[in-house]
Amino acid sequence: MSKLTMQSVLDLFDEIFRAFAQLARHCVRLVGRMSPQALLGAALILAFILSILPLALVLFVVFMLIKIAVGACVIGKRRQAVRQEPGK
Repeated sequence: MSKLTMQSVLDLFDEIFRAFAQLARHCVRLVGRMSPQALLGAALILAFILSILPLALVLFVVFMLIKIAVGACVIGKRRQAVRQEPGK
């Protein structure tokens, strides 16, 4: 395995930057060739991805945490009730 040097890290960052720059140029050319209908569709899909999807994921996590908290309370009460029953 090769030894990690500062130059190799800088080369890696340079390669990543060049790849992103090439991707950005490709995207700009693609948007320039799009029809207005395609631009509208792309804007709607991008709006969905950037706003609605993260909101749905956050709400899912919040409700899952609420479900786990309620479930923990219910299980705790049932365990406490079982310990207090004298006949079993």
